[in-house]
Amino acid sequence: MEPSLARVDYLQVGVTAQKTMRLLPASGKKATQKVVVGDQDGVITCFGIKKGEAVPVFKTLPGPKISRLELGGALNTPQEKIFVAIGSDVRGFTKRGKQFLSFETNLTESIKAMYISGADLFLCASYIYNHYCDCKDQHYFLSGDKINDVLCLPVDKVNCITPVLACQDRVLRVLQGSNLLYEVEVPGPPTVLALSNGNGGDSGEEIVYGTSDGKLGLTQITGTKAIPRWEIGNEKKRGGILCIDSFDILGDGVKELLVGRDDGMIEIYNFESADDPVLRHDYALSESIASIQGGCVGKDGYDEILAATYSGWLTGLTTEPVHREGGSGEELKLSQEMQSKISSLRNELEQLQIKVLQEREKYQQSSQSSTAVSSVPAFSVNDKFTLNKDDASYSLILEVQTAIDNVLVQSDAPLDLLDVDKNSAVVSFSSCDSEPNSNFLLATYRCQANTTRLELKVRSIEGQYGTLQAYVTPRIQPKTCQVHQYQIKPLSLHQRTHSIDQDRPMNTLMLKGQFSFAEIHSWVVFCLPEVPEKTPAGECITFYFQNTFLGTQLETTYRKGEGYFKSDNISTISILKDVLSKEATKRKINLKISYDVNEESVRHTLKLIHPKLEYQQLLAKKVHLIDALRELQVHEGNVDFLLPKYRSILEEADQLLEEYKRQPAHLERLYGMITDLFIDKFKFKGTNVKSKVPLLLEILDGCDQDGLIAFFDAA
Repeated sequence: MEPSLARVDYLQVGVTAQKTMRLLPASGKKATQKVVVGDQDGVITCFGIKKGEAVPVFKTLPGPKISRLELGGALNTPQEKIFVAIGSDVRGFTKRGKQFLSFETNLTESIKAMYISGADLFLCASYIYNHYCDCKDQHYFLSGDKINDVLCLPVDKVNCITPVLACQDRVLRVLQGSNLLYEVEVPGPPTVLALSNGNGGDSGEEIVYGTSDGKLGLTQITGTKAIPRWEIGNEKKRGGILCIDSFDILGDGVKELLVGRDDGMIEIYNFESADDPVLRHDYALSESIASIQGGCVGKDGYDEILAATYSGWLTGLTTEPVHREGGSGEELKLSQEMQSKISSLRNELEQLQIKVLQEREKYQQSSQSSTAVSSVPAFSVNDKFTLNKDDASYSLILEVQTAIDNVLVQSDAPLDLLDVDKNSAVVSFSSCDSEPNSNFLLATYRCQANTTRLELKVRSIEGQYGTLQAYVTPRIQPKTCQVHQYQIKPLSLHQRTHSIDQDRPMNTLMLKGQFSFAEIHSWVVFCLPEVPEKTPAGECITFYFQNTFLGTQLETTYRKGEGYFKSDNISTISILKDVLSKEATKRKINLKISYDVNEESVRHTLKLIHPKLEYQQLLAKKVHLIDALRELQVHEGNVDFLLPKYRSILEEADQLLEEYKRQPAHLERLYGMITDLFIDKFKFKGTNVKSKVPLLLEILDGCDQDGLIAFFDAA
């Protein structure tokens, strides 16, 4: 049965962070629950719903922003104490709003993640995990990469404290005390953790994770190893997962999985086929879902899903029917309750309009006086710049608490702007003068009214690096703008991976010199994405990467005084050699550079590129034929006389044009990569072959793999 859910907007608070809204336990079986939410103005708001109106229970004074909100209490009792993380402190409140705890932790950074189990408090800053029991320090762990979330398996089921950290390097770290028990590899950077079924399942060992690239999975955390149970990919290319809850919204006696994503999508997964969940229902809001909970909020006996969005809206999807059916032939009439609600909203709107006019006049008068002081209105921007593995492009997501007027995008590195289906903004390009100012991209996105979220896609060229800048201007007066910067790295299309194929033919670059571990680590951070900025613990570190565009790979191993870089793509080694020697020269460090080039690797890379090249050339040829074939169709009226391959081009014309439009300059990129591969192969031999590039381009137009390999061998 498809769930019938109606949307209800209850209340708006300030901007909210991830996992800062919870439902307090109900007093009776189907009684309504109170909602508690913390915002970035530092205000905790607790309210209930009576006759469709939000009735406050308590509200704290503004202060530093709240980064997490959790419920706690003694084990096996209702969890109705409210705990919030503010900076590096934890504060506790009763359900009536009385503060009973103010705990100053020994963390030097702000708390990013928090979990509470009985008297145990688990806190994480960017890289540091701390466990406290009754506010006394128990355990400490330094993670190899940023920590995004933390939870602990239920102590009453597993009989020991087992914390699990969700880390940015695509790993779940399972701890025992202050030590790492083992690591669990997951398919993307995990952003959120939740106990399966709300209690860890029958064994208490099952946890659900969501990743920043939209994947969902369940794994069982045993005492010695992890057992993966199921995994759901992101086939529909939806946003990253920010929050997860378990609740029986369908009323079938089995808890569904509720998922909130950063593109505003709410999803309900049902476990009808025993093990693997099935997507049963989804609902789109216009902004990211920061928190999600299932419960009874609006009316006794009617369950609903409550979501807190980035801009602070608390929105319910309720099972309560919105319209009451009238008798046969009768018109549906609005209930007395609904009419009075509409009337009060109209009055409130009129009062707000009068207040806005008064404040605007006051501002105009004060701005024209001789003692006027200009004030810039502050606004929050939630931004995310991530590499998509599927199409080797970067997604830039900008979300503002108020409507966006326009966004200006500028880059000093060559970038292609790609089409985004969800994007309704009008884009206009300005001509750029790339020579004196290194200005390669200048584009303006003009947004439609009430657009608070904008998604852009760009594709970079490896070896050409710089900064992408986004100037965000919201629809507020006086006009103000925020600039956000994003680094385009030399090896920008590489993504971290857990392992690589060691049987491929590899080229090796070796560096030796008087540099520290921290210095060479900072160079690797400068060159490659997804490397933690903090210098790793220990004396030596190895990272693995995969090129999302070509599928080539890279292994980096380095320590104080030496570094080894292995790749099956000679162009990757060439880029690293140029950038690393440049960085070392800046710091006046002498490098001894040596390399070992494997001739077979060039053929191997060409074989990886060739299927993509063939496909893109065929696509380009088909697209160029479409206009002529359509003209022929108009003149002749019938295309039965055409060969089947030409008829199929006409039938698939719209899809072909859409695909070609979605990937501009794709063919040129592949030509550029093969040209770079050709130049780099001979550069390591000390030969300049730039004069032979026109001949190479002629061979590429012919698209003959054997001829191409022969040309590389003979040149």
